[in-house]
Amino acid sequence: MVLRKTVCLRRLGGDRGGELQAGRFFANPKVTAAKIVASWGAQTGSAVAGRHVLAIEDTTAVSFATAGECKSAKLGKTRRGLGPLNEGSAHGLLAHVMLGIDADSRACLGLVGGEVWNRDGFVETPEWKRPLAQRESRRWIETAERAASVLAPAAMVTVVSDREGDMYPLWGRVPALGWHVLSRVRRPSIRPKAAAFAVAGTRTLALPARPGQAKRKAQVAVRFGTVDIMRSPNEKDRSLPKTVRLTLIDVREIDPPADVEAIDWQLLTTHEVATADKAWQIVGWYQLRWCIEQLFRILKSQGLQLEDSQMDSAERLAKLTAAAVKAACITLQLVQERDGTHGLPAELVFSEAETETIEALIPTLEGKTERQKNPHPPRGLARASWVIARLGGWNCYYKPPGPITMHRGMQRFHAIHEGRMLALIPT
Repeated sequence: MVLRKTVCLRRLGGDRGGELQAGRFFANPKVTAAKIVASWGAQTGSAVAGRHVLAIEDTTAVSFATAGECKSAKLGKTRRGLGPLNEGSAHGLLAHVMLGIDADSRACLGLVGGEVWNRDGFVETPEWKRPLAQRESRRWIETAERAASVLAPAAMVTVVSDREGDMYPLWGRVPALGWHVLSRVRRPSIRPKAAAFAVAGTRTLALPARPGQAKRKAQVAVRFGTVDIMRSPNEKDRSLPKTVRLTLIDVREIDPPADVEAIDWQLLTTHEVATADKAWQIVGWYQLRWCIEQLFRILKSQGLQLEDSQMDSAERLAKLTAAAVKAACITLQLVQERDGTHGLPAELVFSEAETETIEALIPTLEGKTERQKNPHPPRGLARASWVIARLGGWNCYYKPPGPITMHRGMQRFHAIHEGRMLALIPT
């Protein structure tokens, strides 16, 4: 998927035999989406060692075209066995992902864990009347708890989520792992409390482009203080503490343009904040949520085009989605590491044999000038990214290579590596 930038089985296989082989893999009952998800973090543990890791969580809906409604329409299923994504007509799967980001260098360290699932329908009983184990929102806590083994080598972990992750069980259970939590607030009662704090400073934030909104800069003011959050009387898990004391950071845009959505963030965290600099640091950590949004764009509209898949069943589509999330993460790492600032090892993406092919190619791709030499240390991902970019047509000058150049380079590298492996077969 990484090499060919597609999830289409025909193009993945390369020929009829390869297509059938890929189809058999996803049809095999011994291959499950859960097993593929469990393998996401296999290479991440070594990458997080000794680092402060932002474990960023989010959920994306993957919409697939359907062939009409079936007799089980009462459950919201279609002929492909896909469940509803919302109260409208869209059907598909949901993928919850935890992505590891280095808090200092902002490097993507890899996937940590998650879940891919297919809804049977909508539950009529309100969430607050159900125990956590029967709520879809349990994924925010369970993903963090399952990630403990992968993230054990990290020096510090901060679990980061958007408003959907602002839930009391997360605050009550995740810090027990020895981790911090950082989440945007969704409860409206917090905003007036934040407004009562004194302004601690102002700063200009660079905001990345989002669907329907170009990238821009925003002048914002920051406030911070402590708040006590009480356990709801409706919370069925009485083992949770009655209250948790958290730091509330308020970020509001000053004189925003009329045609944009103004910055108005209330962030809750278990980190202690005593100075404006610390508050700004935590705001910067929250801004790195855009990394997981970028991952989802690579997964869908701006990369693998997952939603165009024509697989015929929800079970196989779930396996395909789990594999595609991993492929999207590798693509994100390749593009990020093109300048070598993060120092990630090549083994995060390439096998030992592929790394040997990369080293063999370097002398054939280097030019006479210093700018045309590979400046990165051996066995590093940046060194490999340089090779892939050169194969994709980058001339070492002008702007850095982007996803399209990397895609072309990976296609060429795939063919070269296959040829090299064939040449090594004894005759």
